[in-house]
Amino acid sequence: MATILNPSYRSRLSYQAALLGGMCYLMSMLLIGGNQTTSDLIDQHLLNDKLALLDQVMPPSRYDNDPVAAAQWVSAGQWSQQAVEIMPATRGGVLTGAALQMTVPGWGGPINFIMAVDQTGEILGVRVISHKETPGLADKIEIDKDHWITGFEGHSLANTPRVQWAVKKDNGDFDQFTGATITPRAMVNGVYAGLQVYQTWRQQHTATAAAQEARHE
Repeated sequence: MATILNPSYRSRLSYQAALLGGMCYLMSMLLIGGNQTTSDLIDQHLLNDKLALLDQVMPPSRYDNDPVAAAQWVSAGQWSQQAVEIMPATRGGVLTGAALQMTVPGWGGPINFIMAVDQTGEILGVRVISHKETPGLADKIEIDKDHWITGFEGHSLANTPRVQWAVKKDNGDFDQFTGATITPRAMVNGVYAGLQVYQTWRQQHTATAAAQEARHE
């Protein structure tokens, strides 16, 4: 029997279906909103981490633009199946170098790192962002664990022949870790690949800039 507190329409199937649908919609909106907020926070933390690492490998005094905002994704060609993010650094509109973020396969999984070079392609710094290498053995690629990663600084394609881009066990210039050769070998190959990618990109960038300048003359 219907009453004022319990009207008859509440027992109708259409009312109950509408009520259920409304609750589902409300919960969906709450979940979407929460997910968006969480996603934004994660993205901001990742950006902050990238900026912090960028400051470590490339002094802010070398550029007056926003390298992250100017980032370009380019193919790594034969060096990697994954694209490379190039963050060009300019000062007064003139290219002064770039930071590259790329990934190479390590012993335990992918090694994600960032490296910076000056305009000529000389390495300013390299830092590992993430990896799954063996703790206590191969994690010396982290700057907090060892200064091995600083050994790349000052090297370039011009001053280091191809045969020397290897660990000393392979008759190259770079140290390996005791009991762990695969990880440093992967990093050496990755950094060399980064220099190759930058060289190709710089040639294309220079040609594009020259063409644009010629059109404005």
